[in-house]
Amino acid sequence: EVKVMESGGGSVQVGGSLRVSCQASGFPIKYYCMSWFRQRPGKEREGVAGFHRTSTSTYYADSVKGRFTISEDNDENKVYLEMASLKPEETGVYYCAAAGLCPTWDLRFTSSRYNYWGQGTQVTVST
Repeated sequence: EVKVMESGGGSVQVGGSLRVSCQASGFPIKYYCMSWFRQRPGKEREGVAGFHRTSTSTYYADSVKGRFTISEDNDENKVYLEMASLKPEETGVYYCAAAGLCPTWDLRFTSSRYNYWGQGTQVTVST
């Protein structure tokens, strides 16, 4: 069974750091495009960061560049998102997503291009 499951969310004060994890099972992450999305209250789901296997690149939303880092452990079949200098407006549910057929670069943040999703993990940034 193909599955992804997030963990590591929680509450942090503004300016703080948090790492969320995505455990994949049923498929090897190194052959899939893996991305992190988030859904903030009252807003649409948006892409945050990801690995694009076709171009062997990582990518980040402009709003998180320099503060968030995506990484992976192929032995553990896990993807991580390290978040630093967090802001209150980044409160939301963070999702891990996997695509067996990688989207083209211009669609890398299009949620409908991803086949598998976790249930999400809540991140709350408080003042």
